[in-house]
Amino acid sequence: MMWAMKAYQHAEVYFNLISSVDPKFLNLTKVDDQIYGEFRKTFSDLKIDVLDPEELKSEPAKEKWRPFCMQFEGVVEDFNYGTLLRLDCSKDYTEENTIFATRIQFFAIEIARNREGCNNIVYTSAKNPASAGAMEAASA
Repeated sequence: MMWAMKAYQHAEVYFNLISSVDPKFLNLTKVDDQIYGEFRKTFSDLKIDVLDPEELKSEPAKEKWRPFCMQFEGVVEDFNYGTLLRLDCSKDYTEENTIFATRIQFFAIEIARNREGCNNIVYTSAKNPASAGAMEAASA
């Protein structure tokens, strides 16, 4: 139960961070460049704005993720610790929009989302709540 509370707190802190700081300026680790480079080398076609859980959890996906994750053992602290990851990056953490992932998967996907502009919607919505409602209505 303690790990679940810690994972939830981490998720809450992270969402508050991308809501208040322009995500393109965020560094999540000391090795963001390495994580991002290896992530896009290994998962060049992975759609990160809205994740398909099968891309993380299916057996073929696990076979691809395992070596990616293991290269960060000893590089990223608690690289295989459980954490929560949003499926749709335009939305907050909810039961329907959250999947359990390893910390390095979280870092890889969120660093890519920050660098590729996917998390901008969270930041701009928090800065201007009126435009957020219009954006959500337009995308529905």
